[in-house]
Amino acid sequence: MNNQNKHWDIREEHPGFILRKKFLVPLGISAYRLAKETFIQQTRISLILKGERAVTPKTAGRFAKYLNTTGRYWLDLQADYDLEIGSREDDDLIKIEPYK
Repeated sequence: MNNQNKHWDIREEHPGFILRKKFLVPLGISAYRLAKETFIQQTRISLILKGERAVTPKTAGRFAKYLNTTGRYWLDLQADYDLEIGSREDDDLIKIEPYK
């Protein structure tokens, strides 16, 4: 890995991990309560927390209002995660030379 790709060493966490670690656990909020109070299906919340489902703009807005954050916060977490995973899975990415 060359120095230009050094940022790949940083492991991005799925937004569901951040949701649980920085919000639900410290605030004592259960997944069930989050689902009920944000009108998001409990199965969707469960899949997000497991890292098996993405945070959509609609879900980001609901998390933002309930947790006093912004929709951008949740969408940026999702975008960072998607970029990291996409970079790891793109075998041709290493072959690309920067435009000079």
